[in-house]
Amino acid sequence: MNCTQPGCTGTIVDGYCDVCGMAAGSAPAAALSAPAPAAAAAGPSIPEGGACQQPGCAGTIDAGYCNVCGTPADQLGVAGYAAPSAPSAAAATAGAAAATGATGGVGPEISTRSAASSNLASAALGSKRAREAGSIATRRTGGSQRLRSARLGGGITSVRPAPEIDAEKALLTNPSVPENKRFCPKCGEPVGRGRDGKPGRTTGFCANCRHPFSFDPKLKAGDLVAGQYEVAGCLAHGGLGWIYLARDKNVSDRWVVLKGLLNSADPDALAAAIAEQRFLAQVSHPSIVEIYNFVTHDDAGYIVMEYVGGTSLKSILKQRLQAAGRYDPLPVDQALAYILEILPSFQYLHDLGLVYCDFKPDNIIQVGDEVKLIDLGGVRRADDDDSAIFGTVGYQAPEVAELGVSAASDIYTIGRTLVVLTMEFRGYQTTFLNTLPAQDTVPVFQRYDSFYRLVAKACAPNRDDRFVSADELRSQMVGVLREVVALDRGSGAAATTVSSLLFDVPTPGVEPDDWRNLPAMRRDPHDPQTGWLTTVSGSPEERLATLKRAAVRTTEVLLEQARTALDAGQPDVAESTAGELLSADPWEWRAVWIQGLAALERGDSRAAQAAFNAVYGQVPGELAPKLALAQASEQAGDDAVAENLYVACARTDATYVPMSAFGLARIRAARSDVEGAVAAYRLVPVQSSAYRTARAGLAELLTKANRGLPDLAEALRTLDDTSLSARRRAELTTLIYREALVTVEKSGNKADVRLGEHKGTPNGLRLGLEEALRELAKRTPDLSERVPLVDEANAIRPWSLW
Repeated sequence: MNCTQPGCTGTIVDGYCDVCGMAAGSAPAAALSAPAPAAAAAGPSIPEGGACQQPGCAGTIDAGYCNVCGTPADQLGVAGYAAPSAPSAAAATAGAAAATGATGGVGPEISTRSAASSNLASAALGSKRAREAGSIATRRTGGSQRLRSARLGGGITSVRPAPEIDAEKALLTNPSVPENKRFCPKCGEPVGRGRDGKPGRTTGFCANCRHPFSFDPKLKAGDLVAGQYEVAGCLAHGGLGWIYLARDKNVSDRWVVLKGLLNSADPDALAAAIAEQRFLAQVSHPSIVEIYNFVTHDDAGYIVMEYVGGTSLKSILKQRLQAAGRYDPLPVDQALAYILEILPSFQYLHDLGLVYCDFKPDNIIQVGDEVKLIDLGGVRRADDDDSAIFGTVGYQAPEVAELGVSAASDIYTIGRTLVVLTMEFRGYQTTFLNTLPAQDTVPVFQRYDSFYRLVAKACAPNRDDRFVSADELRSQMVGVLREVVALDRGSGAAATTVSSLLFDVPTPGVEPDDWRNLPAMRRDPHDPQTGWLTTVSGSPEERLATLKRAAVRTTEVLLEQARTALDAGQPDVAESTAGELLSADPWEWRAVWIQGLAALERGDSRAAQAAFNAVYGQVPGELAPKLALAQASEQAGDDAVAENLYVACARTDATYVPMSAFGLARIRAARSDVEGAVAAYRLVPVQSSAYRTARAGLAELLTKANRGLPDLAEALRTLDDTSLSARRRAELTTLIYREALVTVEKSGNKADVRLGEHKGTPNGLRLGLEEALRELAKRTPDLSERVPLVDEANAIRPWSLW
């Protein structure tokens, strides 16, 4: 429907014109006023600078056209033009009320047509600029790499895309089940094994329980299942039987997958297939294979699924083995990238109350830059206590037999899969069936400590000690991946940062024992008292008193009370509050964080180490516990541990660079590694608020180390980049010239080196030292200290004839 207002080209959208804003059905503006005389209708157009008369337009006439809506002035004058007259009192009151109501009293409304930035001039770009320059250039299609983000790796690392596999080429030429994988579907005893050089039977009865078995495919090429699916052949043999490739004759001959049963007479297998069909009817996720149908053929049931023409992670491992001639696990960053991409599908299933049960490298397929979760035959409801549970030895959680499956048991399989992908996990189905090898026996665990802690928590023997959800696991895995990539690249200081959901950024500080520089914990926005906590103000003592009187003592209230007690210098109160939290919830790692801070406040570095090490194990993807552990380890004298942690923090996140650099500089300077300490100070970028502090530290280091005149000259130049007090700067300048003079007097002139305006000669350096001493004397208020400085300046100045 078009707008009926004169000159308006808009259309009615949701009851209002999308140009002039008038309501649908409103009478034209000209009809709302008294009709003008006929002579006026042909009157002159609106003069230059006059107001446009289009309804809702705030423009003026410029060069014969409205400068907002573009209507010609001669068209606007058809009803005559009159200068605006003062509105009546009633109209003014009504207008003011309308403006106040519309803007909440802030001021009159501004027309979106006149105030929109799109009305401003824009510099020529793209094809317009090319035309103006007379160019016929075409746009580059490569684009900037930083604006391209592959799905796998999340922009942190890159994974080579996997080519899509032609469905027909994936067919098995001789489908058979190896004898060493033939087991009775009922009792699990070996069946179909050969003897005396003769091959075993593929069909028969179990010698132990007399249950029938069959490992022969039930479908052959050309079979038409349910009058719709034409079988092409076998793709693989899975835990629930043969998997077939077929064409859907009813839908453009698309490829589909039919998954049959291990044994049609097996009630558990049959029940699992029926259950899968029932559960998967509600599953719709881009990273989960799609289920199309459930059909029967010759008294056997089949699930009809989407064909995913990619490569499973198991196949990728096999390809690497063949290429290298030995077991060649995936790099840790690649394995993490794959699992990160599949975790949202687990969270999706868990949110539906479903458990996957049987995750392993076989069941994740890469297609191009995406991955998909396949083979959902073991999926069941978390509250289903009756259906058979399907899993794989070496991956299944130890509590499943007794307690059943849960989201925690799925997380266990994910952790075990990560280990299998990244190392040659010998004995994972025997010796290490329910445990992990010791960290010091596995090189990949030794190199990537955070990765080890991640899989250790995911594979904790007690399911209550694992990550509580796939989302929590994913959030920590992202942090671990960033750290792994930083370590592998071996680069210098990180230039980027990623916000943490759990911690604020650290406050740059040079004191190793000041816990206040460590990142503060973020409040949980879902805690019912978070809003009230923002109203608590005053001194630490006043806030502490208010918090103790809180009507509802939630976790966040207790955490705030503990932190405030530390601010008030009462670590014992903080400790007791943390103990209260841990009594209510032994898994509350934030209370242990508070205990670590309290230990630092008391000067108990060993207790702080123990606390922060425990927190690190709970949130291995967070940098804050690593920085805190580094600080505590430095105080405890465990310099090697502290240095490794400082390096990890500095490489991974830009906001952690200053504190890490200061820690590294302290540790290296203490062991006389001047070059290493200098390199640490130089990690702090000029954009950092701690840059001037780092430059001051560098100047002091170079001065005290005194490795020669060039270093002292650099120290003097560095003082220009500091924010030191005038007195401290004068002290350092004096020290630099003193050290320089001693150096020159011992080793001879260095006339080619200048310290400020002075040459590296005895006379030049004496002049510099004299100036520095006089400047220091000016900055010394105590007369008893000032006079000796002046005397020294007089004594040190070179002899002259005037």
